[in-house]
Amino acid sequence: MMVTSELREDGIRVVTMDAPPVNALTVQGWFDLAAALDEAGRDLATKVVVLRAEGKGFNAGVDIKEMQHTTGFDALLGANRGCYAAFKAVYECAVPVVAAVNGFCVGGGVGLVGNADCIVASDDAYFGVPEVNQGALGAATHMARLVPQHMMRTLYFTARTIKAADLVQFGSVLEVVPRDQLDGAAMKVASEIAAKDGRVIRAAKAALNGIDPIDVNKSYRFEQGFTYELNLMGVSDELRDDFAGTEKSKENK
Repeated sequence: MMVTSELREDGIRVVTMDAPPVNALTVQGWFDLAAALDEAGRDLATKVVVLRAEGKGFNAGVDIKEMQHTTGFDALLGANRGCYAAFKAVYECAVPVVAAVNGFCVGGGVGLVGNADCIVASDDAYFGVPEVNQGALGAATHMARLVPQHMMRTLYFTARTIKAADLVQFGSVLEVVPRDQLDGAAMKVASEIAAKDGRVIRAAKAALNGIDPIDVNKSYRFEQGFTYELNLMGVSDELRDDFAGTEKSKENK
C-alpha cells in the first residue's frame, strides 16, 4: 500500500507514504492519502497526526508516468482532483498535522507540507516547485506559506529548490535534524501536542484556520485553472513527454 495509517496508544496517528522509488503518488495514492487524513480527523482518539514517508525522499508529486501512459485526460483530471483532496485534507484535518520531511519534497510534496501545522526536517531535506518544467502550475499557494513572497516567485519561476536549513530562518521549518533523528524529533513535537486536552486542540485548529488570511483551497483551485489551460494548448503534454523520456534515459544508464 502507498499509504498506511497507525494510531498509537498516546493518540498520535502516524500516516506514512511509501511509493517507491520516489514517492510520486498515483491518482489513487493521492485519494488514499486524503482518506487517511480525513479518517484521522474524524477519529476522536486521534490527537495529532505525524505525516512522514519511507524511502529516500518525502514526496515527488504526481506520477507523471501514469499520466503519460493513460489515454485521454482521466489521469490528469484524477491527479488534479487527488492533489486538491489531499492538500485540503491536511489543512482541514481536525487535529494538527506535523510533517516529518526527509530528502526531496517537491511539487505535491510542497502542497502537503505547506498546509501542515508544523514541519520538522532532516538535514538532507529540500523543497521546490518544478511545475513550470512540466507545463503545470500549482503549489505556489503552499510555497508562499513557507517563504516570503519574492523568494516564492523566484523559486517558482526558476524551479530552483531551497534547503530545509534555509527555511528555519523564515520560521516555516521548526528544526532540522540528522536523518536518523527525524522521526524522533517529529514525535517529540507531536507528543507535546498530544499531551494537551484534545477538545482544546481541536478547537484551536478550527480557530487558527478560521483566522487564516488566505483561503488555501480556493487559491490552489485558481492555480489549477491555468494548468487546465496549458493542457488544452498541448504545452503540458509536450513537456511531460520530454520529462518522461529523460527519466527513462536515466534508468537505462
